[in-house]
Amino acid sequence: PNTLRKQQISNSSSMTQFLLLAFSDRRELQLLHFWLFLGISLAALLGNGLILSAVACDQHLHTPRDFFLLHLSLTDLGCICTTVSKAMHNSLWDTRQISYAGCASQVFFFLFFISTEFSLLTIMCYDRYVAICKPLHYGTLLGSRACAHMVAAAWATGFIHFLLHTANTFSLPLCQGNALGQFFCEIPPILKLSCSHSSYLRELGLMVFSACLWFGCFIFIFFSYVQIFRAVLRIPSQQGRHKAFSTCLPHLAVVSLFLSTSFFAYLKPPSISSPSLDLTVSVLYSVVPPALNPLIYSLRNQELRDAIRTMMTGWLLQATDCPSPRKEGPYVSHVQ
Repeated sequence: PNTLRKQQISNSSSMTQFLLLAFSDRRELQLLHFWLFLGISLAALLGNGLILSAVACDQHLHTPRDFFLLHLSLTDLGCICTTVSKAMHNSLWDTRQISYAGCASQVFFFLFFISTEFSLLTIMCYDRYVAICKPLHYGTLLGSRACAHMVAAAWATGFIHFLLHTANTFSLPLCQGNALGQFFCEIPPILKLSCSHSSYLRELGLMVFSACLWFGCFIFIFFSYVQIFRAVLRIPSQQGRHKAFSTCLPHLAVVSLFLSTSFFAYLKPPSISSPSLDLTVSVLYSVVPPALNPLIYSLRNQELRDAIRTMMTGWLLQATDCPSPRKEGPYVSHVQ
């Protein structure tokens, strides 16, 4: 047993690369996947980049909701760059390889950004709850310092939590080959390669703890929206109900997209699991939300659309050496 254990640890320590799941063996389809991912990543970079620039440059968007949206766009950019860049490289150069260190980095950064994003979505739900259910206390409960502390806690919690996950996962002895059934590195496929029962159970315990934290966030979001809907239904005017509910629609749509794809990916029955289905679902929850989130948030946010339009108009006018127009009229600030 000691000899076998030493051999297993030796095999793990000498592993230099993993093999990712290829989208297709046909060269034409590989190139099609490359161009498809390139289009999705460019759309995500453009959309999130415009939101970052608009919120950072426009004083009218310096509200708690837009402050949280700025950080949500940062996590979306991190997610899309972590997963799609390597997939595009492999499809373009017809390879499946990723280095051991590259796989560890991909695991950490993807989980870090995805965990921080869910924490931010929970904070944004609290923002909507206070804005609708306790509007008189909005400035007190969501002051600049409180917002900064909540966002810092979200980033710090995601960093420390999944640093422990990554360190524990890549300390496991691996003896089941190096092929991962996924187009990017994730913890569950790596755990299948482990040959240490105790280490596997330790990481499984960490994953259960993480799932409990995520479930707690889900319960908070659910009951917050129950209170929000009850408050909205008590608004006497139909126009007031519509305005209040419309401020929640983007957040509700983003949360629904995030949770539905994630839950289906990890909780789908094994009986319906297949490599093609698993690949499709992994794309849905890791690639599609970061690309769609900017579109969802800009559809119902008139001020954000106006800021982006003004910013792009200014860029075009600067490029053509024309004087930029000045906006007239006072801006009336209000809680959205």
